[in-house]
Amino acid sequence: MINLPVFPIVIPALAAIIMMFLPKNVRLQRGLALGSIFVTLLVSLLLVHTVSNEGILTLNLGNWPAPFSITLVSDMLSALLVTTSTLLTFFIVWFAVHYFSTAYEENYLYVAMMFLLVGVNGAFTTGDIFNLFVFFEVFLISSYVLIVLGGKGVQLRESIKYLLVNVLASALFVMAVAYLYGAVGTLSLADLAQKIPLVDNPNVISVIGVLFIIVFGLKGALVPLHYWLPGSYVVAPTPILALFGALLTKVGVYSILRTYTLLFDVNGTFLQTFLIVLAVLTIITGMVGAIAYNDVKLIIIYNIMIAVGVILYGIAVNTQTSLEGALYYLIHDMMIKAVLFMLVGMMIGITRSGQLREMGGLITRFPLFGWTFFIAALSLAGIPPLSGFFGKLLIVQGGVGEGDLFGPILVLISSLFVLFSVIKIFLNGFWGEERRQYDGPLIPFTNRLLVPVCLLLAVAVAYGFGAELMHPYITQAIEPLTQPELYIDAVLKE
Repeated sequence: MINLPVFPIVIPALAAIIMMFLPKNVRLQRGLALGSIFVTLLVSLLLVHTVSNEGILTLNLGNWPAPFSITLVSDMLSALLVTTSTLLTFFIVWFAVHYFSTAYEENYLYVAMMFLLVGVNGAFTTGDIFNLFVFFEVFLISSYVLIVLGGKGVQLRESIKYLLVNVLASALFVMAVAYLYGAVGTLSLADLAQKIPLVDNPNVISVIGVLFIIVFGLKGALVPLHYWLPGSYVVAPTPILALFGALLTKVGVYSILRTYTLLFDVNGTFLQTFLIVLAVLTIITGMVGAIAYNDVKLIIIYNIMIAVGVILYGIAVNTQTSLEGALYYLIHDMMIKAVLFMLVGMMIGITRSGQLREMGGLITRFPLFGWTFFIAALSLAGIPPLSGFFGKLLIVQGGVGEGDLFGPILVLISSLFVLFSVIKIFLNGFWGEERRQYDGPLIPFTNRLLVPVCLLLAVAVAYGFGAELMHPYITQAIEPLTQPELYIDAVLKE
């Protein structure tokens, strides 16, 4: 069991390497991709079970003792997020098998998707901040490949913007890591948590903290660092957009959650105020964008920003209740965003348009498709007892418990904007009369595409109805965040 944390990284990596030698054998690539992700999912579930029974698992690569080794750490937070990422990647790859043409799949599509999973799972598992940077680069390089596949002019234009923003963010990341190492002398998260309070000049730590907020804020699309998000994501094909929307911004949010609860004492400091301001601005900008557009992709993309802002507010409040709410909502949002991006992609693939004014009446021809979207929309808005409800409830309770009213009220108002924006899609896209003859390329594949979407939605709905069952796991995941000594002792074996 001691090597268990490395398997969610190694299994998809090995599968991707094998697939690199089989570029023209698409059928075998599909089988390898789905099979290896399914095995990774089983290992991830075993990881959750093992961490639940035995506590935090650590693995020091190369047999060097921590903090000198490359350490992988699987606490419950890491294990739950690795499981969620692997689960939704499995359904998105399943969706992609029916969505893309064979010619498209031959361009190392599944290789890039598997390396993206490697980077995401590695970022959730690593125990030092330099390797967090390394795994960021792994999934970013994969995302560069995925965003340009197809070779359309608009994709190339937006990919340049996406690449430049992320190169800048990576450069800032390296600077922040170097600055941190120069100030503290270590990059192990557990060792940093012990030594940062001993630094003579706390202002240096505050500056480093702001640098990391900028880096992770660029990845997580926090306002005012979000400008690259709508243009870059909207040009990506549907399965790629589902992967990006569900996973990539959430890794930035996870990094803030991990570093600011473990490394920085944020309560009552400038950093906490800074995080709350960013969260509020991100929610407001997301709300405006979600109701301003009639493009179905852009509506859901701006809903990403609302979710990121809500989760960040829960992190910034930094209480047991608000952090539990942030994690509940983070897992919910990863799953339901993947579902919604796949569904709006199907709408575009059937109607040949992304504009609501050119849609209508889809539920008449595709009733299961329509009602699937309706349930997903209610879940995204947090209608009880669906999965979005409990996370927001805990975040609001956490904010009120700390004497803040503006933040909780804004979180509640954001639910109304979310509901309005997705119901607008439902009423204009599925209800009413067909505006014209729909002859999109996805019409013959609608039922096949709906299978993975409905199964992932069923998991998301079960997550909401099973919130009480999930609560012990969520509580265990938050313990190392509110009691950092648990994480430090597990890694350094003190």
